[in-house]
Amino acid sequence: MFCFRLRLWLQSARVCTVHQQNAHKLASLQKATTLPPKKVQSLLYPFSELETYLDRSVDRTQFQLFHPSVEDMVKAEKLFSSSPSHKIDYYISAERMDHVPALEQPEVCFIGRSNVGKSSLIKALFSLTPEVEVRVSKTPGHTKKMNFFKVGRAFTIVDMPGYGYRAPKDFVDMVEPYLNKRKNLVRTFLLVDGSVGIQKADLIALEMCEEFRRPYVMVVTKMDKCRPGTLLTNLLHLQNVVKTQTTSCFPQPFLVSSVQFWGIYLLRCFVAHVTGNIMLTESSEN
Repeated sequence: MFCFRLRLWLQSARVCTVHQQNAHKLASLQKATTLPPKKVQSLLYPFSELETYLDRSVDRTQFQLFHPSVEDMVKAEKLFSSSPSHKIDYYISAERMDHVPALEQPEVCFIGRSNVGKSSLIKALFSLTPEVEVRVSKTPGHTKKMNFFKVGRAFTIVDMPGYGYRAPKDFVDMVEPYLNKRKNLVRTFLLVDGSVGIQKADLIALEMCEEFRRPYVMVVTKMDKCRPGTLLTNLLHLQNVVKTQTTSCFPQPFLVSSVQFWGIYLLRCFVAHVTGNIMLTESSEN
């Protein structure tokens, strides 16, 4: 029934289709509707993949605070689709704050340990515009600069260098001033590897975000790389850290897989929402 309603909605809405041959097969919602209903549900709302493994005593609302409608996701999808009047492209790279471009549109940045999947996630978000060059490497620490991607006049996405293993020597001098002083930064996305859970380096990054008191959100990557039990254990531990040790973090972690595309549509919608580009029709966000 869910998949049937989704197809009806997409048929009635003006959805931007992907014409490039090298686009990901699940880049658009319209492509996703060709899959079985349970798979579609998991793609759009990935927590549903784990919910059956939760004990009945566990409060599920904390994992569903941001629960947009399909209509909202379609609106967000249009923002991630390039057009002559809405160009999406790599803009510039910077090593220092005095190299960072002066931009007025809202900005979001993605940070995390080396090899957590930042660049892969950004590439998945931009999969509707596959000509955008987001460099992805199997070598940890590949991203050495702050890479800026402009999404038309709507917002900017910044791919930050990874911390931890093989981080740039000047990582602190590069990242801390940006997170602390960037006036148009509306949300930081702090990525944690779902297959290993939150690590010591992640806790240091979390403390840094807390110190600056700028709004941020946790994103659990690589949810396809481990068994549901391991992922759920790591997720519940992370949720407890967020609940007991943070004040500036959005209470709901976001589950994603850049390979299977779980959570990509939901994360697009959240980015579009926090940058002020869409107003949600259905949401209980606090």
